[in-house]
Amino acid sequence: MGAVSAEEMAVEPLLAARRILGATLRSGPVAVRIVEVEAYGGDPAGPWHDPAAHSGRGRTPRNAAMFGPPGTLYVYFSYGMHTCVNVTSGPDGIAGAVLLRAGEVTAGLELARARRPAARTDADLARGPGNFGAALGISLSDYGIELFDRKAPIRLELGPEITGTSRIGVGPRVGVSLAADRPWRLWLRDSPAVSAYRRSPRAAEAGRSV
Repeated sequence: MGAVSAEEMAVEPLLAARRILGATLRSGPVAVRIVEVEAYGGDPAGPWHDPAAHSGRGRTPRNAAMFGPPGTLYVYFSYGMHTCVNVTSGPDGIAGAVLLRAGEVTAGLELARARRPAARTDADLARGPGNFGAALGISLSDYGIELFDRKAPIRLELGPEITGTSRIGVGPRVGVSLAADRPWRLWLRDSPAVSAYRRSPRAAEAGRSV
């Protein structure tokens, strides 16, 4: 089952993002249903160059997981304090990943609340990529975990694929200064946990940054 699920991630980032939307990420007793994602590509040598991706200029020790097998956990610090959670996509050796931007806590609610004392409502617990990682207790030490391994401490559980424009919103990614108009952010329209869109002040005028 794990190998089959991982193979579903061996596709271009946007297709992987659509497949992950609505799935559940489970870390110990806490589970979060994923309601907002962003797709990221790779370096110029790959099939989906993405200057906004960490892998946009090539492989480094930090982004090496993005070039690895699909279905791997890629974790990084944002602004030195937020742990951001990604699922790698694309065939092994070709960079791609899906950033998990927001989710709804479906299990382990009390522990998630303890980890996120500043959250005003339960919908805020895993809203935004840093909060998503905090609610699940994910750290940099979890980098490289194979998310479809049944014995892994963190697991991605895919459900039925969600389709239809009435259920899925599509728009540009949040806060990126390059490729800022690329419609690679997806979200579930009926979820109260979806984060707000904010365009980077460093991005070019709307319509001129694809």
